[in-house]
Amino acid sequence: MSEHCCGSMTRRVKWRCEQHEDPFECPDALVRFDARFQEYGLIIHDGGASVIGITFCPWCGSRLPASQRDRWFEELERRGIDPWRGEIPSEYEDGRWLHS
Repeated sequence: MSEHCCGSMTRRVKWRCEQHEDPFECPDALVRFDARFQEYGLIIHDGGASVIGITFCPWCGSRLPASQRDRWFEELERRGIDPWRGEIPSEYEDGRWLHS
């Protein structure tokens, strides 16, 4: 998470509901963080798993870290892995691939 962002973003990303295991089913869940891509999004409670990507913290206005989505796809391609049909290595399912 952004080192320049307020603690509100961190708290909202780490927050867990006692009644709903899936954040998309909980009306109080607001923010989703995708560690694979280092992306933040506001959860759209429409019955699905939709999010609207954000680049600034909704609470303090700080710029969030840049998305690594393009780099993720480039790394898989470099390794000869089809991200749509191939088996994705576990380190690419979270943020570990960024540190290897």
